[in-house]
Amino acid sequence: MDIKTAFMNAWLVFGAIVACTLFAGDVAAKEVTVAIQVTTRGLDLSQPAGAHELYSRLQLAARIVCTHGMRVDLKPVPDENACYEKALGDAIRSVNLPLLTLVYLETHTLRQAAARGIDVPVMIAAK
Repeated sequence: MDIKTAFMNAWLVFGAIVACTLFAGDVAAKEVTVAIQVTTRGLDLSQPAGAHELYSRLQLAARIVCTHGMRVDLKPVPDENACYEKALGDAIRSVNLPLLTLVYLETHTLRQAAARGIDVPVMIAAK
């Protein structure tokens, strides 16, 4: 295992953060960032099954932050789908794990990945 892989795995233990800006309260609609820590505990991220499970966890977290955010005092976002895609894309980009990116690309285009700043593995980009 090289240093970069060891560092990435150590970082992933702390979890990936999915966040989205929401509006809270009736007073001057102040901005609130909702973040959920997504654990990688029990996942082997060097295997496709582990990447798929992490992707599912990130999807769930993105749905939560873009709907109720686990708080009753948040107003709904104007466009839940746009919020979800931004939160999911930001999480995929921040994790920067090739297998996870491949899972993302099963349901998204290269153009969508590029728009979110997601690094696409060279082998996939060449196709």
